[in-house]
Amino acid sequence: MSSVFQNAFYIGNNFNTIMYGVELTVYILTIQAIRRKPRPSATDKVLVIFSTILLLLNTIFVATESVFGEEMWVVNANYPGGSDAYLEDFASVWYQTFGTAASIVLNLFSDALMIYRCYIIWANVRPVLFPIVLYLASFSLGIAQLVASGVPHSNYFAGLAQKLGTAYTSSIISLEIILTALICGRILYVAQRCARGSARALAYTGSAAITIESALPCTLLGIAYLVTFARGDDVSIFFLSIYVMSTCLAPQMIILRVVSGHAWSLDTTDAIMTASS
Repeated sequence: MSSVFQNAFYIGNNFNTIMYGVELTVYILTIQAIRRKPRPSATDKVLVIFSTILLLLNTIFVATESVFGEEMWVVNANYPGGSDAYLEDFASVWYQTFGTAASIVLNLFSDALMIYRCYIIWANVRPVLFPIVLYLASFSLGIAQLVASGVPHSNYFAGLAQKLGTAYTSSIISLEIILTALICGRILYVAQRCARGSARALAYTGSAAITIESALPCTLLGIAYLVTFARGDDVSIFFLSIYVMSTCLAPQMIILRVVSGHAWSLDTTDAIMTASS
């Protein structure tokens, strides 16, 4: 691995801590929004559990990346062959595999929520049938990649693990592109059909609503990671870091909108059309 990879890894770890702070803030805001309700619903309670799981998985990823960075650059600074040799020898250490597993499960949780939100926004199960099939394929590839990268002396960024990683990343990013397109398309369609300038319509069809509901930033970061990873670019580790963090932050932002009463529900389209008529 080149010095570019090492620098990208280091910068990625720094971005992890910054984005983790943002995620923790949004999580706290979510809990506060639910606690302000006189009687939290069953859905609210499920979302608390879901949010907590996301945070725990994200914490595992951030912690394992930080520990590995410390071991490579500080504790074993004089390792024979330098940090590149240490990375080659210990890339599959148990806690790195644990962190990779956490990131894959986090991604699957995030995309499961996206599929559900797509169903809610369309109020129809047919648009999500193909995404569900693609989701199941991504799950299988994710397990295969995890096994390959966890084999002693294997490397997430080389050999079979990289090939499986490219297949897994391609399927999961394709899924996110499809879901983002479906959600954006539906919201824009409703925005075109309703009266312009309606306060109720803008709350659900404005740029902020489209960006958050569709998890657009997460999808764009995923595309950047997929391109660099497939090409074998050393900066792919940086995009991996911020992409994984976004797979926690993006769904948490959606959940915050849901518990605050600003997210789409099954009857939102009819309500907007009625208010705009």
